[in-house]
This record gives sequence, structure tokens and C-alpha cells, in this order.
Amino acid sequence: FPFPYTPYLIQERFMAALYSALEAGRVGIFESPTGTGKSLSLICGALSWLRDFEEKRQREEAQLLALEDRGQEGKKEPTSDEPGRPDSEGGAGEPDWVTAFVQKKEERDMVERLKEEQMRRKKRDDRLEKIRQNVQLKYAAKRKRSEEEETKRLLQLSKEVLSEGIGVDVLEQLDHNEEELILAEYESDEEKKVVSGLEEDGDDLEEEHVTKIYYCSRTHSQLSQFVHEVQKSPFGKDTRLVSLGSRQNLCVNEEVRRLGALQLINDRCMEMQKNKHEKKSDEEMEGKKRRVSRTVCPFYSYEQMQFLRDEVLVEVKDIEQLVALGRETKACPYYGSRYAIPAAQLVVLPYQMLLHEPTRRAAGIKLKDQIVIIDEAHNLIDTITCIHSAEVSGSQLCCAHSQLLQYMERYRKRLKAKNLMYIKQILYLLERFVAMLGGNVNQNPSCQAVSQTGTVLKSINDFLFQSQIDNINLFKVQHYCEKSLISRKLFGFVERYGGPATAVKTNKENQKLAGLQNFLLTLQQGSDKEGDPPMEADNDQLRTASPLMQIEGFLSALTNANQDGRVILNRQGTVGQSSLKFLLLNPAVHFAKVVEECRAVIIAGGTMQPVADFREQLLSCAGVDPERVVEFSCGHVIPPENILPIILCSGPSNQQLEFTYQTRDLPQMMDETGRILCNLCNVVPGGVVCFFPSYEYEKQVYAHWEKTGLLTRLATKKKVFQEPKKANQVEQVLVEYAKCIKRCSQAGGQMTGALLLSVVGGKVSEGINFSDDLGRCVIMVGMPYPNIKSPELQEKMTWLDKTMPRPAGQAPSRVLIENLCMKAVNQSIGRAIRHQKDFASILLLDHRYARPAIFNKLPQWIRERTQVKPAFGAAFAELRKVRTCILCTA
Repeated sequence: FPFPYTPYLIQERFMAALYSALEAGRVGIFESPTGTGKSLSLICGALSWLRDFEEKRQREEAQLLALEDRGQEGKKEPTSDEPGRPDSEGGAGEPDWVTAFVQKKEERDMVERLKEEQMRRKKRDDRLEKIRQNVQLKYAAKRKRSEEEETKRLLQLSKEVLSEGIGVDVLEQLDHNEEELILAEYESDEEKKVVSGLEEDGDDLEEEHVTKIYYCSRTHSQLSQFVHEVQKSPFGKDTRLVSLGSRQNLCVNEEVRRLGALQLINDRCMEMQKNKHEKKSDEEMEGKKRRVSRTVCPFYSYEQMQFLRDEVLVEVKDIEQLVALGRETKACPYYGSRYAIPAAQLVVLPYQMLLHEPTRRAAGIKLKDQIVIIDEAHNLIDTITCIHSAEVSGSQLCCAHSQLLQYMERYRKRLKAKNLMYIKQILYLLERFVAMLGGNVNQNPSCQAVSQTGTVLKSINDFLFQSQIDNINLFKVQHYCEKSLISRKLFGFVERYGGPATAVKTNKENQKLAGLQNFLLTLQQGSDKEGDPPMEADNDQLRTASPLMQIEGFLSALTNANQDGRVILNRQGTVGQSSLKFLLLNPAVHFAKVVEECRAVIIAGGTMQPVADFREQLLSCAGVDPERVVEFSCGHVIPPENILPIILCSGPSNQQLEFTYQTRDLPQMMDETGRILCNLCNVVPGGVVCFFPSYEYEKQVYAHWEKTGLLTRLATKKKVFQEPKKANQVEQVLVEYAKCIKRCSQAGGQMTGALLLSVVGGKVSEGINFSDDLGRCVIMVGMPYPNIKSPELQEKMTWLDKTMPRPAGQAPSRVLIENLCMKAVNQSIGRAIRHQKDFASILLLDHRYARPAIFNKLPQWIRERTQVKPAFGAAFAELRKVRTCILCTA
């Protein structure tokens, strides 16, 4: 395998296993601890396979074409026999004759297709090569053209403004302004494909999808990191890579970016495109009467985007570089990158885009016979569940009803019967949903108290029957919402008339109500953005209040199969605070399509243990043959003596360590934890990270230590930091923590570093590395079991017990709880060792970790080196040994 340096042995094994999994079309679960160069192994292993696969295919194609050429020369007159095929004998000659003819035709078609494909490939390669050769020339020409276009556009605009004249009736002008708010005639049965406005060069777009690798990860920063690794790898120069992202990340139109919320950016973008497609027909129909302000996005230019597409394919670029290029070339990176998908060999994209089928379709991603690699996949099951779950609040339901009612009243005369029918159906649905929460849709949601508070779970069918909407075809309603863009129209309508003062003049009562509701909603939802001038703040809050969009997500969730999900009715103090939530119980239904269509799927991560979850809940439920699943787990590159994992069963005063809900609040347990920390801080240099099961418990322990004076004792050796609950403050605390450790190691006084009190499942336990001095010891206080009282979890447990086989007599729900706990533990303790020369100790404070069922769920490379210490003395001696070693090596 080509590699930028000599790979570790485990990297070679990883790449070999990956190569054979891709070759055999398997579903692989790959575990490679962080610090072992997983990204590079993935890149070099997968791209080596792709390179070999393409070469092999091209050789086969060349042979086929050569055979065909020889066949052509050898044939002087047409015959129905096939070369190398014996004449068919037997009385029923005709069917054989037909078969031979059909087979011949298929072969000819295939050869034609191959020739066409080769021609396309050659055309593309020549085009990209040309760009590589004279980049400067190309840029200059493009910039000149875009300047000319801009001048032309401004001239045209001035002409139109002049020809409009000032004498136009104000009322008439208002009507033109509102023209775009009115729903177009809706025909449900004819599926008109939305023309992409790219007819200019259709054949160029119809490019075959080459065999490619889709690589997805959780966050944009992880994806950028991966792209940088590709750039450094031996494949960096000649791989056609494209990075995909949301409009929020890729839009370069400042006016649209300013909208802030993703849904609003999406809608504005779609609207501008629609304007572009309608513009031609409008001009023909209405000449100069049409309103000028039908904005078209200046970056959505086919020619410019084609250029951007080629630029993307020529050289590997991450999201930031793509956006910079888009600004420079006046081309839309969002669409430009999508046009690059067919020809790309490696497509880098966030989870959601790949795992959510409608998003996948919209992006033009075709998974048939392709490779999918899902990295950082330890949370894959939760991710799929979250993507496909949806929640709407009572205030959103009431607000949407009020807005839609006003919309219908205002444009009743202009709307066609089909539209009115669907709008009435949506209004009825909203009314019934609010009734299910115990409210009335025509009253203010914030003033209606709910009589029976609490949480109720229902199956989808029960929910539909009880809310009396089982007679409505939700598939059709969902389809209507999608095609008619009703939420977009409604948003435009509310934007124009949304202010409390300018509510639409419907009957007096409704008007007061709507104005009030809109106003209350703006107060409730608040603005997402900071730093806006006060004048615009109000307007901004209204902008984020586009509730029908949320509700569409909930409606589409209700079209899941009855057994795969539940509806949670969460009735709180008022109707406005109550909510309806759809909970997906069976994530496998949405993953099945990915696994079915793809040639191979690789699920990779630093800590994939316990793997049983993936096998049972995801793969076997998705109908994957157990034979097709391969597992690969490799050790770490650090020498065994560089890590000291200890399971500690009792503390310095022989108090048994068992942090259950019943015992963990006892003063003696909190005191014992404090004593352990004090002893450790005396001998461990640098940084110590201590994980608690929850924020509440961490606060409680901290307050107790403050009261008993233990905190003061700790502070003599280590400065104590607490992980903040707000994600945006975490960065600051980590910077201070790192500075403090650096200062102490240089000063060498009594203070030896810092202690960070963190929370399992918080920001620190997931994506942050405590390499070297930042994490010389990681401590896990107790076992972070999830809250079993949560209705969602209880429902999931019941569902698992009903649907899953019982391995070795243990209930699947019990296994789920243990697995959720151990996944969280493994994520947190894996933070300490980040590279080959790193070293750290890991302390698990709870005797239950020594139980075989739990112990075996630790990652293999930690498990092999773990010592179980019944008493604190022996554990402390081991830790002192580590310290002596460190001092010796220092």
C-alpha cells in the first residue's frame, strides 16, 4: 500500500483487512484506537482498492472492445449465430434464434455503452488536464466574463426601473408583489420533475457515476481533518475528491447567509432558483409589467458552476477552500460541488446527508454498487434515530394554524380547488394535534392550562385513530407539502404581514388572536443571532418562527411503519409548552437501504466496543446476512508499559466503591472519592481529568467538597476547573486548563498541574484530545448508566425485548443499558492516549467494572492491560511506580 511514511504493523493489517472487505463486498465493523493513524489507513487502504478496481475494469473493457473489433473484421455478412456459440439444435428452433438475437443485441448495446463511456471519460480527463495546465488563463477569462455579466445586469435593471414609471397604481403593484405568495395549480398525479434550469448543456450533466467511495463523519471539522490527510497522502495529487456540506456552510450569497437559520437559507435559495426558472416564461407573458424584485441569485450561473466543478475535481479542496473559490469565481459552491459528484472518486460528506434518504436524493447521491465508509461511528444508532425523529410544540401547532388560516382567507379567491382541499386537510390535522395535547387551536396556547400533565406513549396507529385523522392520507399530504412549497409560501406571507401591527385584515377576532400569537411566539422562540441592531431584532425573531416547516417533518415521520416508532405526547403546564414527538425505535429500517444498495459498507471508529449493538440492532434487523459481516479490531501502537488501567474496588479508608443511585449521594462515598483524588494529585504530574456520570452529580460532589474543605486541599496541588454546561464556554475553560498545566511544568513549584472535573457525554468526553501532559490520568467515577426512568428509553427497552433474540439468557433491554453505559465509558477513557509516545493511567472507580460481562466490553487494547485492585494501597503503589518511571525517563 502506498503510504506517506513507513506504516505501523497494525496499519498494514488494517489496510489489508479493509481491502479484502471492499473486494468481497462485505459490511465491516472496524475499530482502530485514536492515535493509531486510522484516517490514513482508511484513505490508503480504500483508495488502493479503488485504483486497482478501476484498472481491472479498464483492462476488461479494453479486452471486450478489442474482441468486438476483431469480430467486426471477421464478419462479412450478417448472421444470426454468435461467434463461438454452437448452432442451436432441436425442433423448437425459433426460441433459440430469438435468444441468440436478443443476446447479440445486448452485447452490441453494451459495447456501444462502453465506447460512449470511454469517450466521456476521455473528454473529462482532457478538460481537467487543460485546466491543470493553464489555471491562470482560465481564471482571467472567467473574471472578465463575470464583470461583463454584472454590467449587463445593472443596465437591464436600470432600464426596467425607468420603464416601470412612477404612475403605476399602488394597489396593482402590491398585487404583483404578492403574486409569488400564491400557490401554483397543484396536480398530484403528474410528477413533473423540477427542471434544474440547466438545459443548456444536458449531455454534460448526464455523466455516468463512476465507482466511488462516500466517506462520512459527524462534524465539519472532522471532515476537514480527513481532507487534509488525503492532501498529505500519496493519493493527494490524483484523486478526484469533492466535499459536500449544507447551504449554511457553503452559501456565498451574503444576503442569504445573513438569514442565519438553516431552514430559512434553504428556502430562500430554492425560491431564488425558482425565480430563475420562471423568469423566461414571465418575461414572455407579461413583458415589463412584472415586478423587478424577483431576486435571482447571481452565483447560480451554470457556466460558472461548471467551471467550479472542474476546479474541484482537479485539486483536492476542503470546505473552506471551496467557499473561497466560490467567492473568487462568482459561482455557487453548494451546487458546483454537487455537479462534481458523478465524476468524483471520493465524496466527503456529513452523516445526515448520507443517512437521510430525502437529503440523499436531493443531493444526487446514488449508492448503487458504491462504497460507503462511516467514520466516528460509535454513535451511529443514536444518530440515525435522531435524524428520523421529530418534535413539534403546542405553540408551533397553534401558530401554524393561525398563519395558514389567514393565508387561506386572504387568497381564497385565487386558490384552485385542489389547493384549498389540501390546506383544509392540513388545518384539520393541526386542530386535531392540538386537541391531543388537550387544547383548542383557536385560543392562545400560552394561556391554556393542560389538565392532565405527564408523558404518554402511543403507537403510530393508535395516535392516528385517537386523533381522528386515520381517514386522511398522510402520504398525499406530505407529497403536497413537498411539491407545492406551501411552507415557503406561508413563510413569505408571514414575513410580509407577520408583525403584530400589520396582521392581515381578516375578521376582527382572528386578527387580534393572530397578532398576539405571533408576538408571543417571537418572545418565546427568541432570536438565534446575537449582535443585531435592536430595531431588527423583532423582525429577526419573526423570521425564525416558521412552524409549518417543523410540522412537515413530524408528518413525514408519521408515515413510518406502525411497529417501527412511537408518538410521545408530552403534556406540560400549558398547551404552548406541551409537545408531540415521534421516536424512531428501529433505526435499521432506514439503514437497510444503504446496506442493500452499496457494494460494501465500512463502519469505523476509535472505540466500537461493545460491537453487539451494531450487529443486532442495526445489521441483523436490516436483513444483513451474518456471513457478510466482518469485524476487525487492532491494538494500540503504544508499548504496554505506557498505559496503566486500574479497576479500583475500594478507597483509602476501605469504603467499597459502588456508585449506584442509592449509594452515590452518601457523604462517605463523596468523601472517599475526594480522598482518592487528593492522593492521586499528589503523585500524578500534569493534568488529571475526572469524569462524573452527570452534571447534577458533579455539582453535588463539588459543593460537598467545598463544605468539607477537601477542595482547598486539592487546590494546593492542582488548580481545579469545572466543565461548563454551555458548549460555547468549553473552549475557554480548556485553554485556561492547558495554560495552567504548561505554567506549572515550567515553574516546578508545589502546584503540579490542573484537575478538570468533566461529565460523561459532555463536550469534553466526546471530541477533545488530552494528549501528553493534558491528561496523565483519567478517572471515571461510577458507571454512567442512562436514566432508566425516561419514557423514551423504557419504550426502546420494551421494543427490544419483544423483537430481539435473547442471547445467553440476558434480556436485550439489560444488554442495551450496559452497552450504552460502556460506550460512554470507552469514549471518555480513550481521550488520554493520542499517539505512540503518549502515556497515562486510567482509573475506574467502581467494583462493578470487574464483573466479566462489563469487563469484556472495555476496548481490547485497554482490557489486556487492566489490573483489578481490591484495595487502594496496591493501586497507589502501581501509580507511584509509573511516576518513578516518568521521572527516570525525564
